[in-house]
Order: sequence, then structure tokens, then C-alpha cells
Amino acid sequence: MIRRCAAHEFEEIWTIINDGAAAYRGVIPADCLEDPYMAKSELEHEIKDGVVFFGYEDSGELIGVMGIQEVREVTLIRHAYIRTSAQRRGIGGKLLSHLRELANNPLLIGTWADAKWAIEFYKRHGFELLSPQRKDHLLPKYWKVSQRQAETSVVLASPEWLRANPRCGEDSLDDVELDACTEKHQQVESVHASSSGATNGYCVGSRCGRPA
Repeated sequence: MIRRCAAHEFEEIWTIINDGAAAYRGVIPADCLEDPYMAKSELEHEIKDGVVFFGYEDSGELIGVMGIQEVREVTLIRHAYIRTSAQRRGIGGKLLSHLRELANNPLLIGTWADAKWAIEFYKRHGFELLSPQRKDHLLPKYWKVSQRQAETSVVLASPEWLRANPRCGEDSLDDVELDACTEKHQQVESVHASSSGATNGYCVGSRCGRPA
């Protein structure tokens, strides 16, 4: 059964996160791995910052958690962990599907670049790995992470986010231009969705390369 976690389950959530994060040992950079992986104070801060946790319960025991956070015009999937003893049972996929139904906006997911199994998991569920340039643009915009964590992370996007944010020569654009490019194409998509009208030109000039 999947349900929203209650406030009194804080200790269980914290335990599951740190148990599941044991998979990172020897995989992600050593200077990024704390002991415990997530401190209670950090988890408290994440919840106060808007992360809402949902859990998978089996025979009265909470065995997996996954968070969801609405940030501006996107929804983030946060802190997805399954107890080591309950992994490879499809629980992560069930939690992800449930949260996708609850999301109010297109989804983005951040994870460690060296956690290949996590990246493949999200790709199997329809998410696409974004370019390093886009990752560097999005992480500081929607997440609160250190520079070191940003350097060693990746971002994946849902099909809905990709449709709203088409590739438009992003490798040649700086952050300001990329924001302008995205906004322009979103406006164009809205025009085409509501009528047969069209706009002319390029979103930020020839460096974009995608007609608007």
C-alpha cells in the first residue's frame, strides 16, 4: 500500500534513506558520502522546505519512501530509497508511478552521476538524461545543493518537461539565453495549442537554431 507518510514516521523515513543509501558506498565520490548519509537535521530541513514523503507499506512495515516537491513551475522527485532487504521487488517503480499521478507540473529528477542503476531505473520509466549544460543550468535553479554535489550529479526530465522545454542549441547558450529560449518556445507551443497561428523568427537569434 502506498500512502503519505505521517509526521510521527520521521525516524522510519530517516532510517530507510540511510539504509538504502548504503548502495552508494564505493560508488559515488568519497568526499560526497557522509556518515550517516543524511543527518536528521538535513531531513528536517528538507521537509520544512516542502518535500512531502510517500511510503510503501507491506504487512504494516514501511519499506520504501519517495519524496515530491513543487518548486516554481516544476515538480521534483526527491530522496527515493527502498530498504536493502526489500529491493528488486518493483517498489520504486510503484512509488514513482504514484507520485507522477500527483504531480502538478512536469517532473525533474536529480541523482548522482555514478549511480548508474538509478539513472537506468528512471530511463526505463520514460525519463531522459539531460545534457551537462542543461544540468548545470537547472540544478541551482530548482535544487539547493553544494557546488561539489552539482559537479557529480545528473538531471533527468519527464516527457512532459521535454515537450515544454525543447532542445534549441542549448550547448551554445548561457543561462540567461537558455531561460529566454525556453520561455519563447513555451509561448509558441501555447499559440499552436490554441490556434493555427504561428510566430516568426528565432527565440534568441541564430545561436538557437530552432525556428519559433
